[in-house]
Amino acid sequence: MTTTSQPERAWLGVVSADHARRAAAGGFIQLNHGKRPGVARLRLGDGFVIYSPTDQYGGKTPLRAFTALGVVADAEPYQAEPMSMGAHGIVSPWRRRIDFDPVEPAALTDLSAELILTQQPNWGYQLRRGLVTLAVEDFLLLRSAMAQR
Repeated sequence: MTTTSQPERAWLGVVSADHARRAAAGGFIQLNHGKRPGVARLRLGDGFVIYSPTDQYGGKTPLRAFTALGVVADAEPYQAEPMSMGAHGIVSPWRRRIDFDPVEPAALTDLSAELILTQQPNWGYQLRRGLVTLAVEDFLLLRSAMAQR
């Protein structure tokens, strides 16, 4: 999919910025401590945006920014090599390949008035699930706002 193509569906994953940077560098995403159900919902060609509430995993200092964006590049989840997940022990996380665009982070405060995502009261509560559907219009807006110029 080229950066001008429009996906049929889009998703928002919630991941700290340090994990988002690691994911973008590796061309993959894993969600909810490597569990399969979230990544299994994604389909080839879906738009995918990462929202990072904090810069560091487990950190308390808020970041509240969109930090990575791309398109799902595989048809099925795959299981990665076992890795330590700290308090979650050693796991073999489920992942999806993502073709990440080169982007610059975008602050939520700069875009919240324009996003469909943020128009409902208590919209942020749904982010606790780690993966939420995202309007394709929001994906396109974020792609434009985050594009490296």
